[in-house]
Amino acid sequence: MAAKRGKNEPPKPIIVKKITVVAAGHHGGAWKVAYADFVTAMMAFFLLLWILGATTEKQRKGIADYFTPTLVKNKEASAGSAAGLLGGSSLTDVDDYPHRAGQTGTKTLTIPRDATGGPKEGGTKVKRTMRAKQAVMRKLQSTARLRMLAKQVRLVDTRQGVRIDLVDDADFSMFRMSTTVLTPEASELIAVIAEAVGPDAGQLTIRGHTDALPYKADARGNNWSLSAGRAEATRQALMRDGIPEDRFNRIEGVADRELLIPSNPQDPRNRRISITLLD
Repeated sequence: MAAKRGKNEPPKPIIVKKITVVAAGHHGGAWKVAYADFVTAMMAFFLLLWILGATTEKQRKGIADYFTPTLVKNKEASAGSAAGLLGGSSLTDVDDYPHRAGQTGTKTLTIPRDATGGPKEGGTKVKRTMRAKQAVMRKLQSTARLRMLAKQVRLVDTRQGVRIDLVDDADFSMFRMSTTVLTPEASELIAVIAEAVGPDAGQLTIRGHTDALPYKADARGNNWSLSAGRAEATRQALMRDGIPEDRFNRIEGVADRELLIPSNPQDPRNRRISITLLD
């Protein structure tokens, strides 16, 4: 039984205890850090995809060499820069980095997927276009007549493959004036090209170019039809020299829209035939 309180005794104070519960969960900020890491990783991934699509095989190997790990003990006996920017061994060389199951790493992402050669030989596509380019050069140096005509030939490495430009000048023309009829000298050059690229299995594209000299107002033709007709005449000549019809991927005429000498649209060197051996 509670003790009785006297009449003059003050009442006891009432104590109220409040408990505040702090909510966690989605109101926290930890997810922001994880999301930022995810976005950064995605940005790096898409940057990698862009680099792989916008560079050549040689450039990708140079980039890979540049970013080789710089630990001294690894660099002394492994792939990487030995004495300067992009110097030393390639990443396609055998390395000394630890791998699972103890295997030795020898290849990187810079090697084409269809590669059948070793690190020094390169992939099959690289070897094919290089062989064709070297074959054309050898043929052009085989006789005095062809060496004289070789100055009309330009070999250009492109992202699509090796492009062979047969270029006119003031003393040489691939076709008779304003026609699609090949000159004898042009026929010789096309025969050389057919013999050089014949053993190859790659596809070919042919593009005709003209200068910017206009046709007469009452003329039926124009530079568009002339450039396309000359590309087709070149294709037929290559077929007569042994190139199968199914090797041709595309023929087109671009008139004077892709000038070799932009500063002088009427320069005869703007008239040319481009034959590209695709990778």
